[in-house]
Amino acid sequence: MTDLTNPIAQDRKLDTIRDKAAWMRRRLIRMVYDAQLGHPGGDLSATDILATLYFGVLRYDPADPRNPDRDRFIMSKGHCTGAFYSVLAAAGYFPEEQLSTYMQPLSKLNGHPNRTYLPGIETNTGPLGHGLPVGTGIAIAGQISGAGYRTYVLLGDGESQEGSNWEAAMTGGHRKLRNLTVIVDRNRLQQGAGTEETAGLDPLDRKWEAFNWHVEMVDGHDYRQLLDVLGRPVGDREKPLCVIANTIKGKGVSYMENNVKWHHGIPSAEQFEIAMKELA
Repeated sequence: MTDLTNPIAQDRKLDTIRDKAAWMRRRLIRMVYDAQLGHPGGDLSATDILATLYFGVLRYDPADPRNPDRDRFIMSKGHCTGAFYSVLAAAGYFPEEQLSTYMQPLSKLNGHPNRTYLPGIETNTGPLGHGLPVGTGIAIAGQISGAGYRTYVLLGDGESQEGSNWEAAMTGGHRKLRNLTVIVDRNRLQQGAGTEETAGLDPLDRKWEAFNWHVEMVDGHDYRQLLDVLGRPVGDREKPLCVIANTIKGKGVSYMENNVKWHHGIPSAEQFEIAMKELA
């Protein structure tokens, strides 16, 4: 973890996060293009959040992925495996070469993360609304046992329309699970339309606050803001934390940005070349 009081150490950490995020973006676009499957828009909106967590915040050991003292991370928006598998490979959980098998027949890197296939995956996700209930249970277990691990859950904003999330939020707020952090990837687009057209979420911050959560709103592509809020000691708070990270769907690829068709679009050969040049 970064010493946030040391500007030099923080700048070095930010450089690492930035470099890892850039690599992840290029790698996931190639994975989606080669597989002709995937969800590149949501992958790209979540990349900076994942890079910050894995290279600036989380405590983990890829050589001992079930270490009981590890922090727990749950990718609740489980369809965005391009970004998730990329960060796991970058963190050393499995060889980078394995990414080339993404969504191929019999590959362990299938469309939704499966904990029995790859190290570093805490729970299977894909059906939306499941990650936070599981993460809340993990946080409760830590609270009861007095364990020092922290639990982080990444939600999609469209996924926030699932009622199971609000049951978990109510439980987390009631139990004052200060070891639980939710990050909402607030890109405002879901499959087929904008979130506010489908089932409006705003004011999202006030909704979480009503469930007794502390809420912070940040730019989800600003590494310094992300590192500052996600890296704070959990002992300094009395409630669970919800970070609403305002992001851009398709971030980094001009024709994908804020374009709902790229929720699960596949680039043509020409579009792939454009994306790789823009991400170089």
